[in-house]
Amino acid sequence: MSSSKSSRRLFIKGSALAAAAVATSSFTLVPRHVLGGVSANGQRIIAPSDKLNIAAIGCGGKADVNIRQAYNKGSDNMVALCDVDDRQAKKYRAQFSNAPYFQDYRQLLDKAGKTFDAVIISTPDHMHAPIAMAAMQLGKHVYVEKPLTHDIYEARMLTEAARTYKVVTQMGNQGSSGDATRIIEAAIQKGLIGAVHTVYCWTNRPVWPQGVRSPKDKGESQPVPADVNWPLWLGTAPQRDYHEAYMPTRWRGYWDFGTGALGDMGCHFMDVPFRALNLKYPTSVECSVGSVYSDFFVEAFYDDVCPPSSAIHLTFPSNDRNVKEIKFSWFDGGIRPQLPDGVEYSDVFRDIDGGMLFIGSKGMLTGGLFGENPTILPVGKAAGKPLPAPQRPLVDGKEDGHQQQWVKACKQGYGAYTSSSFDQAGPLTETVLMGNLATRSYLAREGGKFTGRKKLLWDGDTMKVTNYDYANQFVKRAYRAGW
Repeated sequence: MSSSKSSRRLFIKGSALAAAAVATSSFTLVPRHVLGGVSANGQRIIAPSDKLNIAAIGCGGKADVNIRQAYNKGSDNMVALCDVDDRQAKKYRAQFSNAPYFQDYRQLLDKAGKTFDAVIISTPDHMHAPIAMAAMQLGKHVYVEKPLTHDIYEARMLTEAARTYKVVTQMGNQGSSGDATRIIEAAIQKGLIGAVHTVYCWTNRPVWPQGVRSPKDKGESQPVPADVNWPLWLGTAPQRDYHEAYMPTRWRGYWDFGTGALGDMGCHFMDVPFRALNLKYPTSVECSVGSVYSDFFVEAFYDDVCPPSSAIHLTFPSNDRNVKEIKFSWFDGGIRPQLPDGVEYSDVFRDIDGGMLFIGSKGMLTGGLFGENPTILPVGKAAGKPLPAPQRPLVDGKEDGHQQQWVKACKQGYGAYTSSSFDQAGPLTETVLMGNLATRSYLAREGGKFTGRKKLLWDGDTMKVTNYDYANQFVKRAYRAGW
């Protein structure tokens, strides 16, 4: 990348070419009677009493939750569906039988684009960015599953595009709409445990295969099922033969499609301290990863798959004058942090999915997934103090709050608040994916030679590793020809 600006132009140009077939649908056209008005910036506002027309790209897996909660028993409309795997789409094709169905999202945007206002994107990670960019370029509001993108560069581009196209956005880290996130945020920012200098986050993921030889490495392939459009499923990823080991769900453990345990769960766990401490870009990152044994010899890692476990160590500038920098560590694959003195195992490791621990100058605070059950630990000056009330507004609805918050914001128009708009979700995703950048550069073999572990220094504004140029290849990936 010669510069961030030139890279942005190239990305948007490329996305525009991908969406060229739908360029005639620049803005949603609807009957006059459903218009709620026009905001100061020209964005159409739908009256809250009217239904939002939604298209779903991806109909299985996490999409099952997203579609159901956005549709909200008919309070809003599902008007178009898309999935590259017909097997995944059976349920919602039957429920929404009047909604046109496509395998190619570009055809959905082209042929049905005038019928909907917003798009839910629940696909494998490697297709989030091109689909979201094409939808936003048509003025569509977007809800994108976590992590927002597959690489750091894409996250920056989507963040900037959301501002350019003035659309309502939300990433699917539903914990950001939870009460616990807001309680911890208030506790940290009110100084309840003093100046925070260390944060630990951990998860029990992966619960899918990682650190094993892939079918590609073993030279294995299978016939493509009749219900699967394999070229479209591959999308931006490099060409490879079909194998059932990649789909559904198990794609998370392959670098070409997913972002591993960190990408899957980091946007849930790391979101809480990211908000509470007002973090932006880290200044450094380093990692260590688990190895696997195969065929009676140690096969340290495979280039095609994520490792079975990892520990990521990030450094952030501190916003507190009493703390020079914040140490932030992530652990997955069953690895957990060493506990400080005075803290019992049962105090911290209470949630099977994982947890988080804040260490400050006056005490410690812990929580589970999404920060649930936030607790001041019985050590330090903060012990026994009550947790403060949230400062940000709470979100209505425990079960469907995150998706319905986005739906309601879409009706209000650009500028309406969502818990995880791309202004928030983009920098968070970049931070999460910094761990994968460190891991992949650690596993790579420069000039055929294993280089080993390095502490990478990061310039967040330019999206560049400043002390090891070889690692910069993982900031932005190359798309397959035609994408």
